Amino acid sequence: MKKLIIIGFVIITGIMGAIFFKSTDNKKGLEVGDKVPYFELLDQNGSLFKSDNVIGKQGVVIYFYPKDDTPGCTKQACKFRDEFEVFSSLNVSVIGISKDSVESHKEFEKKYQLPFTLLADVKNEVRKLFGVSKSAMGMLPGRVTYIIDKEGIIQYIFDDMMHAEKHIDVALEFLRS
Repeated sequence: MKKLIIIGFVIITGIMGAIFFKSTDNKKGLEVGDKVPYFELLDQNGSLFKSDNVIGKQGVVIYFYPKDDTPGCTKQACKFRDEFEVFSSLNVSVIGISKDSVESHKEFEKKYQLPFTLLADVKNEVRKLFGVSKSAMGMLPGRVTYIIDKEGIIQYIFDDMMHAEKHIDVALEFLRS
């Protein structure tokens, strides 16, 4: 009887884990070696950002994050801010993308003095284009960083929801190697 209870528990735990901790998006996204497709979004100033004005001309770090002015996202943005000169010295642009509005991005930029581009993907079109999955339990948009070379090819992808500041460390380590 104890064996049956333990086996049942293991099966139920496995099913629950598959339901709650597996990505809710089954579409295959962009992978290392893929060329970043063209996209357009409004930046924090309300200006139209065209990806081919930057991507394919210099190195780029694009990071997708859940929401402006939340604890993890603020730490991540501020760490990108604090390391911005290092990225610049490597001739790499930093671009943050979330579902927040242009107005929200502008407030976020001003509040934390962010020196890089924030793009408003209010319809999640670019998030879907890249194939950025939702986080565990499918409740939050995922946190994923893409390192793109000057030819517009994805060289590295870092996907980690829980360690927001680690995205910057990983990106710099990769870019310096």
